[in-house]
Amino acid sequence: MRRRAATALAVPFCALLLGVSGCGVIPEDWKTPAFMQSDEDYDSRLPTITGDVGEDPEVAFPDIAPPDEQLTGTVKEGEEDGALIRGDDMVLVHTVDYQWTARGETEFTRSTYETGAPVLLQMDQMTEELSQAIVDETVGSRLAFLFPPMTEEERQQAESMGQEAPEGASLTIVDVVDRYGKGDVVPGEQSTDGGDGLPTAPDPGRAIPEITIPEDTDPPKDLEIVPLIEGDGPEVAEGQQVVTQYTGVRWDDGEVFDSTWNAGKDGTPFSFQVGVGGVIEGWDEGLVGQKVGSRVMLVIPEDMAYGEDAADSGAPAGTLVFVVDLLGAFDSAPAEEAPEEEAPEEEAAPEGGDAEATEE
Repeated sequence: MRRRAATALAVPFCALLLGVSGCGVIPEDWKTPAFMQSDEDYDSRLPTITGDVGEDPEVAFPDIAPPDEQLTGTVKEGEEDGALIRGDDMVLVHTVDYQWTARGETEFTRSTYETGAPVLLQMDQMTEELSQAIVDETVGSRLAFLFPPMTEEERQQAESMGQEAPEGASLTIVDVVDRYGKGDVVPGEQSTDGGDGLPTAPDPGRAIPEITIPEDTDPPKDLEIVPLIEGDGPEVAEGQQVVTQYTGVRWDDGEVFDSTWNAGKDGTPFSFQVGVGGVIEGWDEGLVGQKVGSRVMLVIPEDMAYGEDAADSGAPAGTLVFVVDLLGAFDSAPAEEAPEEEAPEEEAAPEGGDAEATEE
């Protein structure tokens, strides 16, 4: 389905950027799940963090030098009946970052609340220390991660990846705002299974959808969009990051060529940026404007799929049919502007001559 691999999201704190465990070790006391902790468990060496999840927190640093070990604390627990984070979930978080270089010397560096673009984390791709801290929390929780200054080896690794190595200790506040798990599908009942000259796809529950191509029927020449379940969430906007489950078949033979339920995926949702050319045109055009929580059948003609030369590249050829569950959509971080290059200074003409003569 994809034209090219989705770009990985950059997360500001060091262990997610580098995938290293050398950023520090969480002491045993901080591996306790939130629902088993008491108010006394929050380490006094960590800053005091107040405010509601869903908005920028207020942060007061203790009057001490930054600790030289990694510390983690649960600032606020989510709702008692909130969705529990599992070790193979995708987790949507807002992050707020500070640098703590010395006693009384701190600097706010960034906040996804300011950009309006939360970050999607794949739990089983995070370091063990970080995933342990988040697993068994619930949606709506707020956590604090304090990372000690980078070692020289870690700084070199960051710089080799084109990342800026921060000075001093780093504080990251993580607000868990949503989760997407294996096998998740949209709620609601289907209002139609399709048909009327188009494929049918009965509601499969949590199993892989079975798409049936109508016999002795030519595929449509234009993109067909059939809402099977009408969601009640916001409309998907161009440029947003979208979380989906999907299954795709070829019109010619009805065989599944790709699915999030395939072996090795087992219902793991697929996330991508919509409307920017990162996926086939039929997805970009067919999903923008649909509501989150919808199940949509897309019948995509060849010229909006992989084109006439699809078979040469190993992609599925001809008209394609997808059933897509829109689990979530959220704004993506704006692209960073490249620094402007300074214009080269003009060389002065030699005495007695002119610029034209110099160029010659």
